[in-house]
Amino acid sequence: MACCGGCLCCQCCCNEGETRTPEELTILGETREDEDEILPRKDYESLDYDRCINEPFLDVLEGLDNKKARKYEAIKWILVFAIGVSTGLTGLFVDFFVRLFTQMKFSLVGQSVEECSENGCLALSLLELLALNMMFVFISSVLVLIEPVAAGSGIPEIKSYLNGVKIPGIVRLRTFICKVTGVLFAVAAGLFVGKEGPMIHSGAIIGAGLPQFQSITFKKIRFHFPYFRSDRDKRDFVSAGAAAGVAAAFGAPIGGTLFSLEEGSSFWNQALTWKVLFCSMSATFTLNFFRSGINFNKWGSFQLPGLLNFGEFKCVDGDKTCHLWTAVDLAFFVLMGVAGGLLGALFNCINKRLAKYRMRNVHPKARFIRVLESLLVCMVTTLVIFVASVALGECRDLVSTSNNTSTQGSVNEEVNSTIRRFFCYNNTYNDMATLFFNPQEVAIHQLFHQNATFSPITLSLFFVLYFVLSCWTYGVSVPSGLFVPSLLCGASLGRLVANVLKINFHMQIYSGTFALIGAAAFLGGVVRMTISLTVILIESTNEITYGLPIMITLMVAKWTGDFFNKGIYDIHIHLKGVPLLEWETEVEMDKLTASDIMEPNLTYVYPHTRIQSLVSILRTTVYHAFPVVTENRDNEKEFMKGNILISNNIKFKKSSVLTRAGEQRRRCQSMKSYPSSELRNVCDEQTAVEPAEEGQDILQQMLERRVQIKSKLRFDMFTVRNLQNIFMERDETFT
Repeated sequence: MACCGGCLCCQCCCNEGETRTPEELTILGETREDEDEILPRKDYESLDYDRCINEPFLDVLEGLDNKKARKYEAIKWILVFAIGVSTGLTGLFVDFFVRLFTQMKFSLVGQSVEECSENGCLALSLLELLALNMMFVFISSVLVLIEPVAAGSGIPEIKSYLNGVKIPGIVRLRTFICKVTGVLFAVAAGLFVGKEGPMIHSGAIIGAGLPQFQSITFKKIRFHFPYFRSDRDKRDFVSAGAAAGVAAAFGAPIGGTLFSLEEGSSFWNQALTWKVLFCSMSATFTLNFFRSGINFNKWGSFQLPGLLNFGEFKCVDGDKTCHLWTAVDLAFFVLMGVAGGLLGALFNCINKRLAKYRMRNVHPKARFIRVLESLLVCMVTTLVIFVASVALGECRDLVSTSNNTSTQGSVNEEVNSTIRRFFCYNNTYNDMATLFFNPQEVAIHQLFHQNATFSPITLSLFFVLYFVLSCWTYGVSVPSGLFVPSLLCGASLGRLVANVLKINFHMQIYSGTFALIGAAAFLGGVVRMTISLTVILIESTNEITYGLPIMITLMVAKWTGDFFNKGIYDIHIHLKGVPLLEWETEVEMDKLTASDIMEPNLTYVYPHTRIQSLVSILRTTVYHAFPVVTENRDNEKEFMKGNILISNNIKFKKSSVLTRAGEQRRRCQSMKSYPSSELRNVCDEQTAVEPAEEGQDILQQMLERRVQIKSKLRFDMFTVRNLQNIFMERDETFT
């Protein structure tokens, strides 16, 4: 095998290589040939995003008029608004309980540290912090065991879904509950994860499930709502929900719309743009309204637009020497972009190797091993936070608020109220504890707006520790985002550059700007986003003058990182074996023709293929699509009937005989979802089919029922869904 030469972990799993499937061997890089080829997994299936022009669809079109079309469009706008409001309320729920748990934890442990610093009982404080964090992580990890799709940020899965690949369970209600509940416990536990990525996944689930008015998880939730049953309509609502999740996370409705366009859908139109933007605005202002009222008791003031707020970047009034950035600073921003791209590529490379290691050694074992790994990561993270805050920090002088870079009194109060004075007295504070012993959003705020200098040694240690632990954490069995850890890691690097330029070169620069550019550089080097991330950061800072430096930094970081590997989300899509089509092809692909990639030994079916033959084909092949062929008089096969998609996740229902009357009954159930009354009336006169006896031979059933009543509806071989309704009962993955 290809892995048997090097590391010990590779040698340990070489003996098990023969028991793995070709897809797993290819993903793990253990194949002899075509080592870079990733085969799609069997449980992935294409979504029908193109309109299927068949007779039922044409009947629906004939029954539509301008009045019904306007009603249809009005209902769609109402649902888009409901999706935005629901996503905003979900963000409010997560933010409220994360703040509640973190304040309770840090107040309890912080008070214990202050008391034990004199009494010598710091071990007791560490045990208290460790017990709280591990309890939270245990709950979050158990929720992921209930629904494994809820792990991670969910952005790779939603990106795949919007590009036409169905991943089982990705938009279920059970996934939503586990995702939302798990992420608030994971963030409250102090893991180096963010809640912004899971918010995007949660918004997408709301977009997929709310217009359906029914649930597979909870069978009793089922209302008669005969609209938006096609994959095409669900795709549009999922795009709106994902954009609403970004808007709620960062208070950036335009950035959310661009995120859905840039990183999400491959199918877009002008009407969808307006709906997605309206949904993002609804989510932003819903969250802003309630957060402003709850936190400041000023209902309707709209002071907190998103879950992550960068604060106001502004020089002191009357200080002519102060400037946010100059043309000279652009040279440093370009260099920081290069550094961010290199560090982002290193981050992605290490995380990819960790993901492969988990696929080899963690996932194949018992499920509780994943919980143990999460608890191990939590224990190490807690020990690092506590030891670094108590032992590695330096006491720094606290600069008075009159010299602070921000003119807002509320900002000054918030910055100075969150400092930590562990073992520091006489108007000094512990710089390491201020960064580690606070929520991540507060630490970012400190790096952006705290005018007091952080020690270069402290910033360097903080960057290294945060880089390693966040890379290790992303991929464990908890809901976890990557935006905030990347922003915090990059902000510490940018603040380090600002301190070096200020102290060693005596340059008059704005430290907050360099911290912001460092955050953008590292985040851009990890996720490789350009347009949407630029707009998100501009909207988060509420400072349009940062547009040019942020855009230049992100472009340089992306170009540098792309020289080594792909973005973190594309890497995880690749590892999952999702057959995702890229936006642009490789140069070598332009030289290929269709015959170069076609399969010579083709598996095909006839229009009247027996069920036993279909079942045999499904069991012996890994394909989802099969061409339907006919024979002409010269006994030559003509590929003239199109192709059919057959899911491998089917349950063949032996108790139901596949007769033409049964075909009619199933088809009528499918057509009842259409808003056309004519189609529903056709099905009222059909007779029901009694279930077949248990154990009866399938072929014998077909022969006995062959003379039964013929269908009044013409069978359309070109329709994928109609053929699936005849031969199988699909496991629906939407709620």
